[in-house]
Amino acid sequence: MRRNSVPARPAELAAVDTSTPAVVLKLDRNVFHHGGLGVIRSLGRLGVPVHTVCEDPLAPAAASRYVCGRWRWNPGVDDPHRIAAGLALMAQRIGRRAVLIPTDDAGALFLAEHGAPLRQWFLFPAPPPDLPRRVADKYELHLLCREWDVSTPQTMVPTSPSEARDFASQVGFPLVVKQIRPWCPTYPAGSPSTRLVRTPEQFAALMAGWPDGPGCRGTPGLMLQEYVPGDAGADWFFHGYCARDSACRPGFTGVKLRSYPPHAGLTSLGRAVDNEPLRREVGRLLTGLSYRGLLDLDLRRDARDDRYRMLDFNPRLGAQFRVFEDAAGLDVVRAAYLDLTGQPVPEEQPCPDRRLVVENYDLLAALGYRRRGELDLRGWVRSLRRMDETAWFARDDLAPFGLMWLRSGWRAFRRPFRPAARDPVGTAPRYRPGPARNRIPAPRAVTGQHRPIDTTTSDGK
Repeated sequence: MRRNSVPARPAELAAVDTSTPAVVLKLDRNVFHHGGLGVIRSLGRLGVPVHTVCEDPLAPAAASRYVCGRWRWNPGVDDPHRIAAGLALMAQRIGRRAVLIPTDDAGALFLAEHGAPLRQWFLFPAPPPDLPRRVADKYELHLLCREWDVSTPQTMVPTSPSEARDFASQVGFPLVVKQIRPWCPTYPAGSPSTRLVRTPEQFAALMAGWPDGPGCRGTPGLMLQEYVPGDAGADWFFHGYCARDSACRPGFTGVKLRSYPPHAGLTSLGRAVDNEPLRREVGRLLTGLSYRGLLDLDLRRDARDDRYRMLDFNPRLGAQFRVFEDAAGLDVVRAAYLDLTGQPVPEEQPCPDRRLVVENYDLLAALGYRRRGELDLRGWVRSLRRMDETAWFARDDLAPFGLMWLRSGWRAFRRPFRPAARDPVGTAPRYRPGPARNRIPAPRAVTGQHRPIDTTTSDGK
């Protein structure tokens, strides 16, 4: 593996005004979320003061040398008033307007639907308020794709095991089972949001545990989707940023080489591959929807007709976004920061052939592919010989990498004995200075120009 060296600040971005802080908002309690660390490093290397929300003091991303402030906070996802109140406290401590970057669906939906009162203190895009929820909802996305004549797999939401069995008989196996709204807390802890059911026997076992109650907001919790046949390079992803005019600049395409869980999960090994026809197709959809902000799409090229089927639309940052960086040093997070702070975004340049590996997840993915007879040790090692980006390891920022492996080992050790303790929902954000506090000018004190934020929700609660 070619380890990434200490990155220099790109010449094209040398004149960027980095005085505006950035806040990485994470409501999902996944301590191994590598996307937030990518944001911290991407902006921190430019000199931006970066604050991050973390689960506990030993969260790996919070140990980055580029973190200016750490906020230990667990607000949950079901109370907009609580989230707004916590962000108000953060804004008062930071003392100046900051760019706010959500890294999960719950955070993106909150900002779209309840974020208006926070705009006096935070900078973030303003998509149509109902659009992020429509595209993040797996079944609503299917209906939206049909409305816009975008290819999507056959999909249904069964209301009974018998309907599910009928659909499985119609489309055959393998079969994809998805949580409709994976950001909701109604699903069992640790359950995968997407599962690939390969045999009728596995499907029968799933039916035996079919949920009796409704999912989030009264809708069924699971949906079924046909498995789209394709070759080894069939899984594609699209990362982009849409400004106020909904034009996607930049927009990048890549191929998912491995995923965890295998064939049905997040990217553990990805490669940047330019696909101009796909970029144009996605760009037309985003403009038509009047979408604004960061986005992450998953698509699969169907071997039956060579068309791309839309699988997922995440209205926020994609965790593997650092696989893309063009020749000017521009990635989607840097583009968002420049746009939201009123600075010109450099013209998009071709993205070189880059590869990214997520070390902890790719190890687990490789074991899964090996069990299926799709990968051996030699093939796995050979696939890691040239990496342009590693999610955790960085020569200039080693602490997150070491802490990630320590926590992975501790989690594996303690899992048979008892579940991990978690902070109670509702704890107010607690500030701790980060390692970068001495390298970045301290924020100004709060002055009278900042008015108290009205944290009431749209329904007055």
